[in-house]
Amino acid sequence: MSVDQDTSHFAERASDPHTDVVLRVTWIGLGINMLLFVFKLFAGIVGRSQVVVADAIHSLSDSSTDVAIVIGVRYWSQPPDECHPHGHRRIETVITAFIALALGAVGLGLAWNGLVTLQEQHREPPGWIAFIAAVVSIVTKEILYRWTIAVGRRIRSQAMIANAWHHRSDALSSIPAALAVAGAAIHPSWSFLDHVGAVVVSLFILQAAWKLGWPALQQLIDSGAPRADREQIRTIALDTESVIAVHSIRTRHIGSGLQVDLHVLVDGTMTVRAGHDVSHEVKRRLLEMGPDVADVVVHLEPYEESQKDRR
Repeated sequence: MSVDQDTSHFAERASDPHTDVVLRVTWIGLGINMLLFVFKLFAGIVGRSQVVVADAIHSLSDSSTDVAIVIGVRYWSQPPDECHPHGHRRIETVITAFIALALGAVGLGLAWNGLVTLQEQHREPPGWIAFIAAVVSIVTKEILYRWTIAVGRRIRSQAMIANAWHHRSDALSSIPAALAVAGAAIHPSWSFLDHVGAVVVSLFILQAAWKLGWPALQQLIDSGAPRADREQIRTIALDTESVIAVHSIRTRHIGSGLQVDLHVLVDGTMTVRAGHDVSHEVKRRLLEMGPDVADVVVHLEPYEESQKDRR
């Protein structure tokens, strides 16, 4: 006997309240990226700084992930339907993986450019307007990172957290730009700091890409929850009144939540109505107390029969 959770709770989580928040934060980030692109491009050209011009292009590339979220959130926030009974949250995981790939590409590009241009010298000192543009970018993108990641963690949005790290990658990539401009302006022979700094920063960006991309890939291939989460699910179910034993716990990720499938053993003489109430209590407790549980299917089994089968 199995009792399936009705989809109302899951539909609530999938469709609603956070869509407007995601869109507002992302649109603001997109607007800031475009303003930074224009400002840094102007400052790089006027200030004769190739690294600031390159950093402006990086800000423009950040806009691609903003656009991906603006488009994607309209799909992953849709409630379950006949063709997608578990909802559309996997779209968020796909977009998280895309952002991780974009971060990885940025990191590799910065590392490669820093290594192959290590011996190059600036032909003429850049202007201080280029330095100001780089500093403005660092401060602005760090503020945007902190705001975006705070909202992303509060609403448990993988894509927003990934996009926050993309903002920070832009802030980090502006650090060697600022050092290069300042160093070259003070002493032309210090221009190598630009290239060394780019390589160091690229390692941080690649680490962030790995931290975002690997869990997203694991979720896309249906890896289950960590052992600690499974044990927490088992404990919550066992602590439910009338539950004698729990086994066959299976989990899978659906966006930022977990779908849980488990077998609950109860007294074999219990009525169908009583068993139904027990299953719903297990479901309620897991949804309220479990580790980001979004959907639950409870299978009821009589305790005596299961013991015979095991013998």
